[in-house]
Amino acid sequence: METFTYYPGCTLRTKAKDLDTYARKSAEFLSIRLEEPAEWQCCGGAYTTAKDEIATKLSAVRTLNSAKENNRPLITVCSACHNVIKQTNYDISNDGELAEKVNNYLKLSQPYNGETTVYHYLEMLRDVVGFDNLAQKVVNPLKGKKIAAYYGCLLLRPSKALAMDDPENPSIMEDFIKAIGGTPVIYAQRNECCGGYITLEDKAQAVKRSSAVVHSAKDQGADMIITACPLCLYNLKKNSDSELPVYYFTELLAEALGLKEVQNG
Repeated sequence: METFTYYPGCTLRTKAKDLDTYARKSAEFLSIRLEEPAEWQCCGGAYTTAKDEIATKLSAVRTLNSAKENNRPLITVCSACHNVIKQTNYDISNDGELAEKVNNYLKLSQPYNGETTVYHYLEMLRDVVGFDNLAQKVVNPLKGKKIAAYYGCLLLRPSKALAMDDPENPSIMEDFIKAIGGTPVIYAQRNECCGGYITLEDKAQAVKRSSAVVHSAKDQGADMIITACPLCLYNLKKNSDSELPVYYFTELLAEALGLKEVQNG
């Protein structure tokens, strides 16, 4: 059994419990042990690109360093948390001035310089478990289900730092859907913004963007949408003008592995 340091993030403790619960259940079934770092803190939710902004990056560095000290890779499942932690790791690895400032502030026993390997849960399924191996463990294949993968903004961009997939023509979630027995639906809006970050400031625009995503998927025959982002799921469900079901990808993973009751949507 391979062990990862697992960073759940704040939202998975509150509004996105299903994303977390089924990630944990499925990982255990797949012989992946997830262990949280002690006393982890919020990642900040958004990555600050200002070169002189240090304080907002410290929580992510502490989490990355905890994984380093335990000689483990770090895994995340929330798109926003992954984006923040992966960008932080990339910048620490490639910007010596930033690394020096962060280490001077934290005063760690050993400097942290980007040594930890960071996986998104989907990358773990692809690169550690393997989609072919995952397919062999499926007991309840989602046959006949036309599933639209919604990447949104945060899983793929900035592509140089995230390095998960092709930002314009990704395939990791579609390959995941195939592995659990479903039929992936390719649609134009799958890697476009849903408007989640502007919901409070301009709800009409958020409705317009989320509706565009859902209708794009529905027009291509999708029965449902899956995502890894709690904010995207909320926005697509609450602010779009369609009732197309939206689920976390971990819910369908657990269903396919026989760990969750079959979805009705």
